[in-house]
Amino acid sequence: MTETERNPVVCEVVDQVALLRVDAPPVNALSHVVRSGLADALAKAHGAGVTAAVILCEGRTFFAGADIREFGKPPKSPVLGELLQQIEASTIPVVAAMHGNPLGGGLELAMACHYRIALQGTQMGLPEVNLGLMPGAGGTQRLPRLVGLEEAAQIMLSGQPVSAQHALEIGLVDRVCETELPAQALAFAQELDAPRPTGLRAMPVFDDQPDLLSRLHAMVQKKYRGLAAQASVLECLEVTQSLPIDEALKEERQRFLQLVQGPQSSALRYQFFAERQAGRAPQDAHVGEIRSTAVVGAGTMGSGIAISLIDAGFPVHLLEIDGDALRRGLQRIDDHYRRVVDGGYQTAAAATAARGRLTGTTRYTDLADSDLVIEAAFEDLEVKRTIFTALDEHCKASALLASNTSYLDIDALGRITSRPTQVLGLHFFSPAERMKLLEVIRTGATSDAALATALAFARKIGKLPVTVGVCYGFAANRTYAAYNREVQNLLLEGAGIEQVDAAMREFGMAMGPCAVTDLTGIDIGVMARRAQANRPDDPRYFAVSDALYNAGLLGRKSGEGFYCYGNTRGASTQAQALIDSTAQGLGITRRAMDADTIVGRLLRAIQNEAEHAIAEGIVERESDIDIIWCNGYGFPRHLGGPMYQRSLSSEGVT
Repeated sequence: MTETERNPVVCEVVDQVALLRVDAPPVNALSHVVRSGLADALAKAHGAGVTAAVILCEGRTFFAGADIREFGKPPKSPVLGELLQQIEASTIPVVAAMHGNPLGGGLELAMACHYRIALQGTQMGLPEVNLGLMPGAGGTQRLPRLVGLEEAAQIMLSGQPVSAQHALEIGLVDRVCETELPAQALAFAQELDAPRPTGLRAMPVFDDQPDLLSRLHAMVQKKYRGLAAQASVLECLEVTQSLPIDEALKEERQRFLQLVQGPQSSALRYQFFAERQAGRAPQDAHVGEIRSTAVVGAGTMGSGIAISLIDAGFPVHLLEIDGDALRRGLQRIDDHYRRVVDGGYQTAAAATAARGRLTGTTRYTDLADSDLVIEAAFEDLEVKRTIFTALDEHCKASALLASNTSYLDIDALGRITSRPTQVLGLHFFSPAERMKLLEVIRTGATSDAALATALAFARKIGKLPVTVGVCYGFAANRTYAAYNREVQNLLLEGAGIEQVDAAMREFGMAMGPCAVTDLTGIDIGVMARRAQANRPDDPRYFAVSDALYNAGLLGRKSGEGFYCYGNTRGASTQAQALIDSTAQGLGITRRAMDADTIVGRLLRAIQNEAEHAIAEGIVERESDIDIIWCNGYGFPRHLGGPMYQRSLSSEGVT
C-alpha cells in the first residue's frame, strides 16, 4: 500500500472479537489495497488476544468480487488466493458477515472463512462464467465441500446467484438474520470455540453419484455449447477430486489464468465494459421522476411492455380504443402470469401484486396524470399521429411521450405535439417482458432532461438502454436489415437455405437467419419495406422475400416459408425453386460457397451498415452496435459482437 492510498480496512476490538470493517466504495471490490488491508488487519487481530474475528463491509454490499481492472495485469501480493489461505489458516475462528451481493471473489473469501452469516435478502454467487472465467481463488474446491457436487456445479455453470435462504438450506451459510447484521455477527462470533477450515473437509466425488457427471456433461454440451468457461469448470471438478487441496487450488488457478488470457474472456469483458458505458445520460442533465405510466396499444408488444412496467413496480394504464381489443390484451397478460406462476418463475402473491398495478381503459382522459406514456400501436405513421395528437391534448404538460416504433420517423411525431422536447422513442424488443435491450431514440428536439429521465427509467425496469438517433430502422433494425439483405444476396448467388443457416449456427448464432425470418413472419419484413418511402431502386433488394410472400409462403404462420413445418421437414423445395427462378430472372451467375464466405459476408454487411450509422451520428460508438447485436439478435456474447470481430480481423487475429 502506497502512502497516497487510504487504508480501507479498520480493525476494532469489541468484547474480545475483532471486527474487520471494510469501506471501499462503491462495491468493496477486492483490489490490491483492500487485500493488503485485510491481511494486515487479520495479522493484528491475532496479536490482540481476541477470541474470534468478523469480516464485514460498509455500504450497500459485502465484497462484490475481484477488481476487474486488475485482470491481465501483473499480480501484486497478496493475491486473493494468498489472502484466503491466510484466513483459512487462522488460529481463531473467522466469520464472514454478508449483505448485498457477495459475488465471485467475495463469496470465495466468505467460503475461506470458518463461518458465514448473511442478512436476509442477500444474493450470493460465482458469476465468473459471465466473463468467460471460472472461480480462481478456491471456489471450485470450497463450494463442493460445503454444498455438494451437484449444487456447486449448477451454481458455477449458470453463474446465477442464490438467495440467503437457499444458501442456508444447502449449507453455504450457517445463519441468516433479519436485521442488525453487525450486532448479530458479533453475537454469533462470541458463541464459537474453534476454526472450522472448509479446505480440510473431504471433497465429494462423482463416483458416489454415477450418473451425475454424464448429466453435467450433457448439459454443458447442450446449454453451454462452445463456451470454454463452463467446460473448464466441469473439467476442474473432475481432475481435482483425487488431489490434495493445495494441488487442487494450483490446478484451479492455472485453468483460471488460461481463461483470462483466452479470446472468449476478452470478448466478454469487452461486453461488460461496453454495457457500463452505453446509455449514459448527458452530463449534468436533470433526471425527472417517473411514478405513473401508461401504454397505448394492448397487442402483443403493448401487453409485453405493460408486463415489464408492472413487474418493476410501476402502476400502468393500458389503453385501447376498442373494448374487445382491450379485453384480449388483458387476457393475454393474465395468461402470462398464469404461466409464470405455474412454471415456478414467480410466486402467486407477486403475480397478483403486479396484476393489481394494471388498469385497462378506453379513455385518453384516464392518462391525464401519467408521467410517461408509451405508444405501442400498429406500425403506421398516420395511426401514430392520431395517437400522439390525442396524448398531447390529454396528458399533463410534464409527461414524456414515447413511441415503440421499430422504423418510423419519431421527429415527425414530435412535431405534431406542443412538446417536441419531451418526445422520444423507446424501442422494446420482442418479447418485451423478457428482452433486456431497449433502444432509446433521441429526436432532433428531445431535451437532455427527457433523455436522462428515459435512460434512468429504462434501468429501473431492468432494461439495457442504448441511445441512438432517428433514421429508418434506427440502429438495430437498420443493421439487421443489412444482414438480411445479404442473406438474400447469398441465396441468389448460389448458397443453399440450410447451408446459410448451418454456417451461422456453427459460428455461434442460436438460429440461422432463414429460420428466424420464418419465425417472425416473412410478411412482416415485406410490409415494413413496402411502406418505406425511399426504397432502393435495386431489383435484387429483398427479391427472395418478395417472391416467397407473393407465393403465400409466410413462414411458420402459413406452414411453409424457407422451411416446411408440416409433416415434411427441412428446406422448402418450393422456396428453393422460387429462389432459383428469381436468380435466373435477374441474370445472376450462381456458384458454390463455403461456410467461411457466408459468415464473412454476413458480418461485413452488419459492419459496413454500422459504419454508415456511426458516420451519420445515429450511433455514438462501435460498442453500442455490439451491445445491440448481442442482446437483441442473439450474437454470441463470447465473440464480442460484429464490430469487435472486425477489430480482431484488423489485428490479424483469427
